[in-house]
Parts: sequence; C-alpha cells; structure tokens
Amino acid sequence: MAQSNPEKIKEIIEEFFQKMGFGVEVEIRIPQDLTIPIDIKTFEPQILIGKNGETLTEIQRLLKIILKRKIAPEKSFYIDLDINDYKKKKVEYLREMARDAANEVSLSKKERKLASMPAYERRVIHLELVDREDITTESVGEEPERSIVIKPAL
Repeated sequence: MAQSNPEKIKEIIEEFFQKMGFGVEVEIRIPQDLTIPIDIKTFEPQILIGKNGETLTEIQRLLKIILKRKIAPEKSFYIDLDINDYKKKKVEYLREMARDAANEVSLSKKERKLASMPAYERRVIHLELVDREDITTESVGEEPERSIVIKPAL
C-alpha cells in the first residue's frame, strides 16, 4: 500500500498539519510488515506530543483514519507516527529504566513496582527484560493504572 503511494501519503499528512497551523517536515520510511513509519520534524513538538505522548497518540489515530479513507479503504495497515524522535527517545529511556530497576531488584532481592504506563510502554519493558534469569516481570492492576512489578526470580 505505502510502497505505491508514499508521495500521496506525504501530501495528505502535510495538508493535515498545515490545516492545523503547523509547519512540518514529513518523512515516510520503508514500511515494515503492515506498519508505515512516519517521522515528523517541527519547531513546536510539545503541542503535538502532549502530556505523556497522549496528543501524539490521538494524532496518529486520526491520520490513520484519514489515510485509510483517502488511500486504501479496503486494506489493513498501521501507521507509526513519531514527532521529533519523541517515541525513539522514550523507548531508549524505558529500556534504560528497565535495566536499572532490574539490577536494583536483583541486588536487593526486593520487588519493585514501576509507575503506571500505557500498554506499549509496558511491552518495551517486558521485552527488554525477557532474557534475564535473575528477575521476572508482571503487569498488574487495571487500565489506565496498569503497571509492571519486577520481582527477583525464585
């Protein structure tokens, strides 16, 4: 889908942000499976990212609806929107935090509960720590207060 229409996708996204009053630079990267990675550069990222990336998530949802309607109503696909590398930096931060917390749990032999976070952030932490034999991870609680507990392995 994206291989045949990257310029059209870029045009639609640029028009979307222009109508919102934002000047952006759009880069459509090579699709992976059914996901189209889209990188946005702008001078006003805070407004578009929002608190804890909530605005970014909603913009991504809206853009997918628009793209599906205008380009491929019959096809299934996803978009992965990132603004000024926010998600990339967030993933690196989460991985580092996960390793630090796991090391602390491994040394102290005491479990540690992390702050509540969205599903995709919990997934990053679980995947980062999945190969560790000295600790285990578990998601606990109900959305939106769901969090991860890191425990020493038995």
